[in-house]
Amino acid sequence: MLFYLFYYVLHPYWSPLNVFRYITVRTALASLTALFLSLVLGPWVIRRLRAMQIGQYIREEGPQSHRTKAGTPTMGGVLIVTSIIIPTLLWADLANPYVLLAMGSTLCFAAIGFTDDFLKVVRRRNLGLRGRTKLILQTLTAVGVAIVLVYLRTNWEYSTELIVPFFKKLHPDLVIKGLLGHPHLLLLAYLPFLLFVALVVVGSSNAVNLTDGLDGLAIGCVVIAAAALAALTYITSHATFAEYLDIHKLPPAGEVTIFCGALVGASLGFLWYNAHPAELFMGDVGSLALGGAIGVVSVLIMQEILLLSIGGIFVIEAGSVILQVASYKMTGRRLFRMAPLHHHFELMGWSESKIIVRFWIVALVFALFSLTTLKLR
Repeated sequence: MLFYLFYYVLHPYWSPLNVFRYITVRTALASLTALFLSLVLGPWVIRRLRAMQIGQYIREEGPQSHRTKAGTPTMGGVLIVTSIIIPTLLWADLANPYVLLAMGSTLCFAAIGFTDDFLKVVRRRNLGLRGRTKLILQTLTAVGVAIVLVYLRTNWEYSTELIVPFFKKLHPDLVIKGLLGHPHLLLLAYLPFLLFVALVVVGSSNAVNLTDGLDGLAIGCVVIAAAALAALTYITSHATFAEYLDIHKLPPAGEVTIFCGALVGASLGFLWYNAHPAELFMGDVGSLALGGAIGVVSVLIMQEILLLSIGGIFVIEAGSVILQVASYKMTGRRLFRMAPLHHHFELMGWSESKIIVRFWIVALVFALFSLTTLKLR
């Protein structure tokens, strides 16, 4: 909205306002606006949640050291999502469908998480939404994103091809082209793409949710992943950079850089209150929304496979849970003392702060490695 005011309305009367046409400027402003909002609104949100007695529920099977965290205000993800959406509305071009898709999907995942938190914390239903119900809602949201992208293929330059790191010429198409000439088989033709997008987005959303178990762990990793995605989004939209790195050029995706900037700023602001010892937890409303946002952005810029590296910590955490469950069901033995992996290190005697910082370091290494793969082809 401010973008329209400064650039389209006031710019003709004062030429220095031309600066607002640059994505880099508006990304910086979105980041600062998001950081400001989260820092300023944080204390009020904490007070309101305490007044409403919306406190964290600690699972019986969790580490004993977490007992002291019971009652800490949760559902702070509302603060994160608000601090992402408002700056994006202020500084992004709202005529861009990629921006609208990123915001809309984030709100949908936030709504799913909010419902889950509301049932668990407010209605005192320990399990919240049934796992199957939550998964169905997440999948429907992800498939909706994929369907919109299919419609954007022609006029907005989106491609259903898959970019494979390290392989310059390998771009498999996730659409069965032989079926495109048959109108009654269109759904079947696009089915691989729909399923792949659902896998990426739902997997990303749940991976961040599983990582959110220690003070500041998940949100710190989100800051790093979102910053890497902001760089990739800008590169993808820049004609010179995209040509130099030989990646699919997608100019309309440039506005999503502003969304990523807001994501970084909002996450940093939330980390101020979520740092150990946490004054506020994000809850599912935050973790599902953040994971969904990261997954959707990777799909928008066609870097779904690279997301495995960008969000390496999330993949490891989710993988530890899958391996733990599979091992226990198949052999009756557990691979880890407790899953997700951060709990394993807790039970090994590592302090919470040490686990968090070391996981952040690993997340940063993964993100930097992801950026180097753009040239290693």
